[in-house]
Amino acid sequence: MGIVDHRFNIVDKTTFRSGMSRLGSAVNITSTLHNGKRYGFTASAVCSVSDTPATLLVCINRASSCFHAFENTRHFCVNTLMPGQEHISNIFGGGVATPMEERFALDNWSEGLTGVPVLASASVSFECELTNAVDEATHRILFGRVINIRENEEQGTLLYCMRRYLNG
Repeated sequence: MGIVDHRFNIVDKTTFRSGMSRLGSAVNITSTLHNGKRYGFTASAVCSVSDTPATLLVCINRASSCFHAFENTRHFCVNTLMPGQEHISNIFGGGVATPMEERFALDNWSEGLTGVPVLASASVSFECELTNAVDEATHRILFGRVINIRENEEQGTLLYCMRRYLNG
C-alpha cells in the first residue's frame, strides 16, 4: 500500500466528487471538548474498522475551522443524525456562518463519559478514545476506540447520497 503506479492518470477532482456523490453514507456530527469549549463538524467519512476491539474512523479536513480542537484532543464522539435533523448537518457543515457555541444550541447535548458533547437525539452516538491519527492528502483520519454507545430506537438514520438527504 502507499505505492502509486504512475502509468495511470489520477482522476480529476470534479470527476472524483461526482463519483463519490453516489456513495451514500450516514450523516454524522463529530464532537469534542477542547480547553473547555465544544467543537463539532459534519462528517460522512465515518466507518467501522474493527469489532475487536470496537474501533471506528472519521476523517476531518485539516483546513476545517475546528481542526485544532481535534488535533489536540484524546476523545471525540460520532453522533449519527436522524431524519429531520438536516438543519443540524447544514449548520455544523459550515454552510451557514454560525459561531461554534451557537451550533450546540440547536438541540440537546449531554456530557459523555469523557466530557465530550453527545447529541441526545442522535440515532446512535459512539464515544471514542483517540488511538491513532494519520494524515492523507487534505484530511486527517482519526481512529477511535469506542468506549460507550448510546442508541435511540425511535427513528432511522439520516443518509446523504447524490448531493441530497435521504431518510433511512
